[in-house]
Amino acid sequence: MNLTRRQWLQASGSFAAALAIGSRTTNAAELRPLRFGVGLKAMSATVINTVIGEVLGYNKEEGFTLKALALGGNSNVQVAVDRGDVDIGIGVPSFGLPLLAKGNWAGALNYYEYTYPYKWDVAVKPGSSIASYAELKGKRIGVSDFAATEYPVTRNVLKTLGLDPDRDVKWIAVGNGVPAGVALERDSIDALAYYDTGFGQIEAAGIKLEFLPRPKQLPLIGGQFLMARKEMFANDRKLLIGFGRSVCKASQFILANPAAGAKAFLDMYPGAAPKGRSGEEAVKAILQTISRRIRLYNPPYPGAKMGSINPQEFKTEAEMNGLEIRNFSPFYTNDLIDPINDFDAQKVRAQAAAFKT
Repeated sequence: MNLTRRQWLQASGSFAAALAIGSRTTNAAELRPLRFGVGLKAMSATVINTVIGEVLGYNKEEGFTLKALALGGNSNVQVAVDRGDVDIGIGVPSFGLPLLAKGNWAGALNYYEYTYPYKWDVAVKPGSSIASYAELKGKRIGVSDFAATEYPVTRNVLKTLGLDPDRDVKWIAVGNGVPAGVALERDSIDALAYYDTGFGQIEAAGIKLEFLPRPKQLPLIGGQFLMARKEMFANDRKLLIGFGRSVCKASQFILANPAAGAKAFLDMYPGAAPKGRSGEEAVKAILQTISRRIRLYNPPYPGAKMGSINPQEFKTEAEMNGLEIRNFSPFYTNDLIDPINDFDAQKVRAQAAAFKT
């Protein structure tokens, strides 16, 4: 993996800061701490199904307590996983596949897909003259950050429509969440490319959006994964299965009772509540944020188990980016999916139904 000294220092600094802050939950002395790296600047409901197992008791059942660390970006998470600074991190193919193609993949494995494609859209102001993706030619498109997933994914979609993402549009980084919506509202950009939960945050702030119709035959790319170093599959298999099962249970819980999932997240991260909102209003705001995301917890492939990985997603994304990769087996595994799904899903749904919000 080729990284500059500056990138290594940034990643190390992000890790140290996140380790100092952590979540608001209390670590039980008898439980093993599990360090989990996410590519966010601050914890948000984007990763709700990966973290609420802590307050729902799923992590304790598996013998660990979660220390979720917001490391600032996907590259920082990759560095932290490769160095062993975190046990498990969120893996994104848009960052990992180019490393694999260059022979710089350090040997981590993606082993559970916690969010499936496709979660990105392009929005414009109500009344905009832009009515389709094809009409983005010559326009200013905002993204939250050039290290965020919506940037490479939207570029790929424009390519499928015959547009040159480098020459035909202008990309502008506008920040995360509400600031991105404000940039659109104030005409600093013509359109905003973003992901489902990000748009939910903007709408929860009262900013109106119109979504461009998605092009036909969108590529099934851009899933997000749990990722760990290869040696953990031999030495810490139980921990990897335990965390995967916790995420799987949490996903089932949220699908059964989204409001309960939102309340559990706010119990864990009360600082994520919008300022000046009552408890009920805060739950509604989180619900609006995650309403599109929770549809993507189940795989879009008939008969597939939750969390299972379809390597065709990697092949499609590699082809779209001109990456020559003959063998994807060093990049992922489905070996843990069966034991991860070995639990009583009906019991989880019953717990969700009984959860007080």
